[in-house]
Amino acid sequence: MNPYEKVLAARKPARSTGMDFIKAIFDEFIELHGDRRFSDDSAMVTGIARLNDIAVTVIAQEKGRDVKDKDYRNFGSSHPEGYRKALRQMKLAEKFQRPIICFVDTSGAYCGIGAEERGQGQAIAENLAEMSSLKTPIVSVLIGEGGSGGALGIALADEVWMLENSVYSVISPEGCASILWKDSKKAELAAESLKLTAKDLLSFGVIEKIIPEEEGLFGGLKNDLIEVIKKLQKLSDKKLLENRYQKFRKIK
Repeated sequence: MNPYEKVLAARKPARSTGMDFIKAIFDEFIELHGDRRFSDDSAMVTGIARLNDIAVTVIAQEKGRDVKDKDYRNFGSSHPEGYRKALRQMKLAEKFQRPIICFVDTSGAYCGIGAEERGQGQAIAENLAEMSSLKTPIVSVLIGEGGSGGALGIALADEVWMLENSVYSVISPEGCASILWKDSKKAELAAESLKLTAKDLLSFGVIEKIIPEEEGLFGGLKNDLIEVIKKLQKLSDKKLLENRYQKFRKIK
């Protein structure tokens, strides 16, 4: 597939959502709600679960399935309270020494007036600052669309992985084409230029692993997560934070 075909694949309505990954991979998932400042955000699912015998905090962006569910989930575009809810759970994970696993799938953070009034940019920036210094392992997996700061707000991690047909970009191809050429129909050209595929991002050192989308995806991913979490848990806090800093410092 060419890059734009990958974009379309990442957006397919039938594609597995964040909740699908949670149900297939974890045991005893307990969802936790609210940011304790304004409200709950259904586009951002957070909670605690077990990964075999490992207690973990799970954070997932959820787009929804049918029309009613997509509307409830705001099509996976979080308000500021979604990012603040995620950060609240991350800080609790650090306190109780639980590794954090994030599933990223959003076209971008919600850009409505209310979201801006409640500090959308600040909420995402605060997540980035806090995630850079959390003393607990963080693994983020891009399972569909990774759109701009909306995705980055839960993707600053020790290891960032992508499903082979997922994408990760500062802007959508249509948005990029509209800005550069005043023509959204040039989205295919924009997608090629943006270098947003898993293969591109692996070559740049932005991600560490590409997950094949094949039969047994959930089982294979579960085993990989167990392996990487156990590896990261062996590191001292100082070494964990130093490795995380160097990972992002070297990206150009």
